[in-house]
Amino acid sequence: MTKRIALDTGPLGMIAHPKANRATAEWFRSMLESDCEVIVPEIADYEVRRNLILEKLTENVKRLDQLKRLPTYLPIDTAAMVKAANLWAEARRRHKPTANKHALDGDAILAAQARLAGAVVATDNVGHLDQFVKTRKWCDMGFRKNRAS
Repeated sequence: MTKRIALDTGPLGMIAHPKANRATAEWFRSMLESDCEVIVPEIADYEVRRNLILEKLTENVKRLDQLKRLPTYLPIDTAAMVKAANLWAEARRRHKPTANKHALDGDAILAAQARLAGAVVATDNVGHLDQFVKTRKWCDMGFRKNRAS
């Protein structure tokens, strides 16, 4: 069974940098060479992209565009938004919100996308997402090369 890994905004933003630091670049390469499926959730792409556009980091935007073709790109759909609304409400009832009540709450949308895809979220902020979905700190995730390689 293939392990599915959904990228949160932290690791996705670092990977999108044309001159990614060595540790991030090696980690990403090891993911691509392993038996896991790398997923870029549309909400993570949106959150990273909007900041890159704001800061006029056009090379980073180009790299982000390339990344959408490499791993699995997971568009937001109705099922994800319905699941996100339920996760958002559950978190509020437990008094553990991940965003202001007037915010769209990208964490709830990301968690919904990952849950529906059966993916673990690679993140640098386990605390916000772990109430919704399996998460791991990206730098703690090690991958073995695909045996077919």
